[in-house]
Amino acid sequence: MNNKMNNIIKIKKHPFGENYLAINLFGFIFTLRDLNPIELNHELIHSAQQRELLYIPFFVWYGIEWLLLYFKYKNWTKAYYHIRFEQEAYRHQGDMLYLKYRKKYRYNK
Repeated sequence: MNNKMNNIIKIKKHPFGENYLAINLFGFIFTLRDLNPIELNHELIHSAQQRELLYIPFFVWYGIEWLLLYFKYKNWTKAYYHIRFEQEAYRHQGDMLYLKYRKKYRYNK
């Protein structure tokens, strides 16, 4: 866990507004406050997703999927919660062992 803690950077203002606590960019977690274990696990799931897609393709895929979902739902937040990467992270954030048995490229499972 110590190595993971080195990748957490506290910030004073989140670029996406006050409703969002943290953002994970290239395995670095930028957060407004200390994260509880569930919040940290959520962000670490995103780190695993980003690594396996070699970072840049992850962000391209994430952005395109969000844009398509935004056009579908006409709602920023609803689009966000329907992104496959977010669905995986939210679905498994409470399972502290998930990253040990997680299979790669299983964003919809």
